[in-house]
Amino acid sequence: MTGGRNIGVAVDFSACSKNALRWAATSLAASGDRLILIHVKTSYQYEEGVAHLWGHDGSPLIPLVEFADPRVSKIYGVSPDRETLEILTRAANQKGVEVFAKVLWGDPGKKLTEAVQRIPLQWLVVGNRGLSTVKRVLMGSVSTYVVNHAACPVTVVRENMVPAAVTTNN
Repeated sequence: MTGGRNIGVAVDFSACSKNALRWAATSLAASGDRLILIHVKTSYQYEEGVAHLWGHDGSPLIPLVEFADPRVSKIYGVSPDRETLEILTRAANQKGVEVFAKVLWGDPGKKLTEAVQRIPLQWLVVGNRGLSTVKRVLMGSVSTYVVNHAACPVTVVRENMVPAAVTTNN
C-alpha cells in the first residue's frame, strides 16, 4: 500500500469508535499517510468554544501535539481521553503517520460525508454500535448514512468484533 492518503476516522470517544480508530491505525494506515480523527459535535452550545468561528467548515486541522493539550482541546469543546491519545501517538510513532484532529458541528452523518470532500479524504472509517433493525429505523444510524452517501471507500468496524473484522464499501 502506498502512503500519502488522508484517512478519516469518526470518533465520539465511545468504545466502538476507539475500536474503529485502533483498526484504522493498525490495519489501514501506512507510513506517509495522514490519520485524521473527526469528531462531530451536535451542539454549538458550550462556554469556552469557538464553534461560531468555524461552524460551517469545522475547525482547522489540529496537530496531535495540540489536540493532546487540554487547554487547546478545551477551545474546541472536546476532551480526548487517554486511550484515544495513546492510539494516535502509537500510530504516529510506530507507523510514521501524521495525526490530526478536526472538529465539526452539526448532524454527524451529513458532516462526515461533507468532510470526505472538504478535507479531502481518500478513506473513512466509522464505528457501528450494532443497533437492531428496529432501533436503526427509529433512531437512524450514522454509519448507514455515511456508507450510503460518502464519496470514498468507507469501512465500518462493528463494536462487538475484533478490530480486523470489518465491512467495506467501494
